[in-house]
Formats: sequence, structure tokens, C-alpha cells
Amino acid sequence: MNKVAIILPALNEAEAIGDVIDEIPILEGYQVEVLVVDNGSTDHTAEIALEKGATVITEHRRGKGRAMRTAFEQVKADFVFMLDADYTYPATYIPEMLKLLKKYSVVTGSRLKGAREQGAMGRWTVIGNRILSLLARILYKMPITDVCTGYWGFRSEVIPRLNLTATNFTLEAELLSQVAKLGYSIGEIPIHYRCSPTSSKLNPVGDAVKIALKLITAKFIKNGW
Repeated sequence: MNKVAIILPALNEAEAIGDVIDEIPILEGYQVEVLVVDNGSTDHTAEIALEKGATVITEHRRGKGRAMRTAFEQVKADFVFMLDADYTYPATYIPEMLKLLKKYSVVTGSRLKGAREQGAMGRWTVIGNRILSLLARILYKMPITDVCTGYWGFRSEVIPRLNLTATNFTLEAELLSQVAKLGYSIGEIPIHYRCSPTSSKLNPVGDAVKIALKLITAKFIKNGW
């Protein structure tokens, strides 16, 4: 039986993590494992995840990039999904993305092609994401409309070939750059993006600049990245 691993990087997401896990659909014909990467939480994120039947990986060095690198080193599955643990990305899209992974090596969920709950993304956040995604399309010739999405699906063969160095929210830019340079195909689906019940950990302006620089430098660094 093929295995699906769903990775949830989480920092102080006690308010949301239970709902995220509960929403993960039953995938007929697949063995499903939920991996929660507790990224130094000071609340009850890990305890709630364990109560919901998830496997908890501890990564005390904070930063989404570090959390995902730790998870990727340990995960063993035929298909791997990553989504944020703050309940903004509906896990109900996983079956549709899983079907597309039969055609593409990587699939993402696009907030900008789909609907957004009122207040989920501010006007300038949307504009910034559109600019960053345009930059990504120009640099990498990939049909991506939401380079900053936190919703990704991978075939198993992609994960071992990634050589990630990102520590924080430049992770998605680094993922795209490496997927493109390795020659993998990428597809995307429109998703409904929800408001988060927890506080945002992003610095919109500062992180946008870092993401743009990551996209540019990763394109031209010798030997890939």
C-alpha cells in the first residue's frame, strides 16, 4: 500500500493544530501518517497533536525552513505534503493534489488563483505575492501563481534531491528554485484560503525582500544553489 505523509510545521499552534489534523481526509488505498514538527512551541501544540494521533518531531531551532528540513530528513513515504498548521489551508484539497501528483512531480495550492476569506490576506500582501510570483515565473519559466504558498505536495523521489538551506520563510522560494533547476514538473490548483485563528509570524515587508533576494540569488548561484 502506498504511503502518504502530511507534514505540519508548527510553532505555538495549540488553537489550530487539532482542527487541522481533524480535517485531513481519509485517503482510500493509502496509509496516511501525520507528522507535526514542533518548532519550539511554548504552548500545548505537541500534546494536542499526540492526542490526535500524529507523530511529533521536535526541532528546537526555530524557523519554518529548519522545521521542514528536519522533517524531510526523516520522512519516508510515496507522496509527501506540507501545509501550515494554522488552519489557513484546508486539508480537504489533499485528494485532488494527490491525483495531480500522478501527472506532476510537485503540486502546489494557489491562494491567488482561488478564493480568499475576507481578511485572510491584506491588499498589499496580495500585491506583494503577485509581484514575487511574477518574478519567479520570469526567472524559472515555471507556471506558478503563488510562490509563497504554504501548501505543497511532492512525489517521493523529489525529497532526497533537495538541498535546502533556508531557515525561515524563504523556504518556498528555495523549494521552487530547486524544483525548477532539477527539471521537475509542477502543477497547481486553486484553493480557498482562510483567516488564521493565531497571530501571523510573518514580517510582510522584510520577508518579501528576503524572498525576492532568494529567488534571484538561487537562480544564478553556481552548481544550482
